[in-house]
Amino acid sequence: MTCSVKLFIIINMNNKRKSNKPVILPRISKQLAQVGEQIKLARLRRGYKTTLIAERAGITRATLWKVEKGDPGVAIGIYAKVLAAIGVPEDITLLARDDELGRIIQDSELLGKYERKKE
Repeated sequence: MTCSVKLFIIINMNNKRKSNKPVILPRISKQLAQVGEQIKLARLRRGYKTTLIAERAGITRATLWKVEKGDPGVAIGIYAKVLAAIGVPEDITLLARDDELGRIIQDSELLGKYERKKE
């Protein structure tokens, strides 16, 4: 194998690794950082140490730090476990509670079906 072929293979392998990483929009990154900060503040207000919450959630302290930074690589299930360990499990159910756009779309579709049945 020539040197240029080896280099081409290495570059392609590196490109494949990078493409597996999900693209996170800046707006979403900012929101995740806010969620992480809110989780951290909830923990601190209650006076809980990172070791206690990590143990209760069944995760490492390093993972808890990632949650508190809003790391997009952490699974949403981990975020839910941390919220439960802190004592605020109901917060995760409020994420799409008042989905105004979704309700408008749903209502327009329902009205369209109703109008078609009347004809």
